[in-house]
Amino acid sequence: MSNSLNSLFDVKHVDWCKNATIYEVYLRQYTPSGTINEFSNYLPRLKELGVDILWLMPIQPIGEKNRKGSMGSPYAIRDYVSVNKDMGTLDDLIKLVKQAHDLGMHVILDWVANHTAWDHTWIDEHPEFYMHDAEGNIIHPAHTDWYDVADLNFENQGLRTKMIESLKYWIQVADIDGYRCDMAGLVPTDFWETVRNELDKIKPVFMLAEAEQPDLHYKAFDISYNWAVHHMMNDIAWGNRSAWHLDEFFANDANNYDKNALRLYFTSNHDENKNAGSAIERLGNAYKAMTLLTYTLPGMPLIFSGQEAGLNRKLSFFEKDQIDWNSGGAYFEFYKKLNQLRKNQKAIWSGREGGDMQRIYSQINDKIFAFTRKKDKSEVLAVFNLSPHFLNFKLEGIHEFIASKCYFDGHTLASENLSMAGWEYRLYIKN
Repeated sequence: MSNSLNSLFDVKHVDWCKNATIYEVYLRQYTPSGTINEFSNYLPRLKELGVDILWLMPIQPIGEKNRKGSMGSPYAIRDYVSVNKDMGTLDDLIKLVKQAHDLGMHVILDWVANHTAWDHTWIDEHPEFYMHDAEGNIIHPAHTDWYDVADLNFENQGLRTKMIESLKYWIQVADIDGYRCDMAGLVPTDFWETVRNELDKIKPVFMLAEAEQPDLHYKAFDISYNWAVHHMMNDIAWGNRSAWHLDEFFANDANNYDKNALRLYFTSNHDENKNAGSAIERLGNAYKAMTLLTYTLPGMPLIFSGQEAGLNRKLSFFEKDQIDWNSGGAYFEFYKKLNQLRKNQKAIWSGREGGDMQRIYSQINDKIFAFTRKKDKSEVLAVFNLSPHFLNFKLEGIHEFIASKCYFDGHTLASENLSMAGWEYRLYIKN
């Protein structure tokens, strides 16, 4: 990437995101009541897990007109500046944010800028805020089945002003720390740039885009989704792609994104769980290897609600469907260990705070994916057998890691010649 292009990526990140892990909170399905107050009882547990940024799925009232299912989609917002009464009150949210801050965690809210519910007050009071068909009727977002929402028109300056006021509200009133912005690519980039500028005047914020567009990182967002790698991990687990495809992706990605443009890696989120099932179901024996990959690639990892308890099924999206927290202790310890690793090893921190990924090759590069990352005195070697087969192989140029310890079982790397079972993963930390 040229220096001129590098200079475009000038978002200043909050310091606390450099080694953070994001945790998506599916409030409706988290507890029997699905309330903010009941969820707050889990904060000490999440602190023990080692997560840093709590992403709350939408907490606003849900539309009733054209609702899907009996409870509706959390992304059909009826009022941007109110709390869904089924979840609690504004005071409940304020207390939750303070409690999280006291524990050293941060809170971002889900924001749905592209559309509203059909019974949002703007439908009647400001029809000019919406997209219309040739007959003048307000329409749902084109080329989607989102019939429960009405498409907003960001050519209208009045809409932009109202939306920015609403975004500022939650920071001013509840002291939240930023936003995860739903379908951010469907909203003009210049709007998000104005948003970032206005929010940073109140306090430095952290902004996550559900999108894959480099320009969103120039002045608006800290981090964006990396769906491409996510789908690649699925395909590798299913035998449809190989480790070579990761090589090709990262070679191309480096031409489009600067290191300052953070990327989000995940094995699950609410969309993927709803559409394709749980990570355990999709990835099978490859699950833990792919999870470690999300923690060691240059970016930031995400945990979806219930993954630390071994969530192994789809959750209903339009109905109540509580997560079972009475199992999966081994997964809790697995994620806890990964979060401790991320805190302690600067090499795998995010963006410019972490080390570059240097690919390490073997004679079977279609199955063995290995790389080093180094930053200051922190140096790690990650090795993945991205196949179901037992393999013997030699890694070229890892002399400096000989005698290093494996983070997971403590064994010592004895030579460049390795043997690994199918889907086995190792992380060596240089002494």
